[in-house]
Amino acid sequence: MVTIRTLASMRQKQEKIVCLTAYDYPTACILDKTGIDVILVGDSAANVFAGEKNTLPITMEEMLYHTRIVSRAVKNALVIADMPFLSYQTSIQDAVYNAGRFLKVGAAGVKLEGGAPILDAIKRLVALGIPVMGHLGLTPQSIHELGGYRLQGSTEESGAILIADAKSLEMAGCFAVVLEKIPASLAKEITASISIPTIGIGAGPFCDGQILVLHDMIGLFDDFSPKFVKQYAHVGEAIRQAVEQYRDEVRKGVYPDKAHSFD
Repeated sequence: MVTIRTLASMRQKQEKIVCLTAYDYPTACILDKTGIDVILVGDSAANVFAGEKNTLPITMEEMLYHTRIVSRAVKNALVIADMPFLSYQTSIQDAVYNAGRFLKVGAAGVKLEGGAPILDAIKRLVALGIPVMGHLGLTPQSIHELGGYRLQGSTEESGAILIADAKSLEMAGCFAVVLEKIPASLAKEITASISIPTIGIGAGPFCDGQILVLHDMIGLFDDFSPKFVKQYAHVGEAIRQAVEQYRDEVRKGVYPDKAHSFD
């Protein structure tokens, strides 16, 4: 079974960490059987599962539901839950209470977005034995402040801030940090400047691991396709073809046939 200690050991051994998102039981079962290291119950469920334009609308109750059913399926991977917007920014007390609720339904840790403004909350969570994964760069919960899904850390000044934030997250006790949509050279510098694993998404090949939204990488969600997403399958098209074949067979009276009927 993968733990946060496993990830630390993988970094030391220079073994790449493989992460994907999941939001439901059957998908989580499939992912866990592949031997990937981390399954993130992402607030990206708001986009690819619920059809929202961004991650802001998803609630604690919805995230707890997804986390519970994913955790029920997973036996080997490390399950991390995204803390949704306003579940930890309002107060340290709220952060502790809500993070604890994720652990109660099966998660092994939580992920929080941001740097300096949430360091006190992270320190408190870690002190109470709640593992925390950080998230820097493009932070979708701050999409309105950032002005869209734009590349982050592209200037010397903004890059220096991200490096400082990564060091602060390590000092606060984070066991890993996600780096999203930043230049590969900056991700390499951040990875070299801290001792905890970095998990990249649109951050180039130099991070200690990689994560993608499952629905993006299997071609199930085609509303938009970021540059950094490689599609390894076209599941959406396969589903469409299967449904069309079923539709045609029902309308023609071909299905159900004798093999699929009872005497």
